[in-house]
Amino acid sequence: MASTGTRKKLVGAAEAEMIRGQGHLEMQAVAKRARVSVGLAYHHFGSKAGLIAAVVEEFYSRLDAAAFSGAKLPCDTWSERERARIAAYVAFHYDHPFAPLVIGPLSRAPEVLDVETAFTSRQLAAGALMLQAAQRDGIIPGDIDPHLTIALMIGGIRQALIGALTGECRPDRGKLTDDIWAFMAAALRLTARADDDVSTRIA
Repeated sequence: MASTGTRKKLVGAAEAEMIRGQGHLEMQAVAKRARVSVGLAYHHFGSKAGLIAAVVEEFYSRLDAAAFSGAKLPCDTWSERERARIAAYVAFHYDHPFAPLVIGPLSRAPEVLDVETAFTSRQLAAGALMLQAAQRDGIIPGDIDPHLTIALMIGGIRQALIGALTGECRPDRGKLTDDIWAFMAAALRLTARADDDVSTRIA
């Protein structure tokens, strides 16, 4: 239990240090903030790169809980649920001070890229299954390639967020959510009637 608590403290301290330093991290500063020895920090994570990867993994774990597998979203209709997912996804990035670093300068670091690639792979797999289920329920057309379409949507949404979070002026989060959803609805050729006729539940 103590080991788990120390690891959690170090991850939190490292995130705070990277936010303060705009992505820069020193193990000594992390250890000081967490009130542990620097040797203990290396014991838990092996290296600075290992600690950075752990911070990013924690970020994506929280994102997953907020907008994906752990999220409690409205599910009266498929469209309502998926639009709520986009709103939660945007809100998480807008509210988390670490988000601009993860999708901006830190994204080029090998240790971050590995974590991000694993998270994106899970998103792609789950998203393709979600679209296939929507096709079986008649919500979206059967001729859409679910794997290609989810890849295009995830890539497009990410680029939209990069622009929003790293630009000089952030767009209104509600408008950004509306714009992303309009893009998704058009890509999926959603029909309101089909959505209203089908009762869907989150798996």
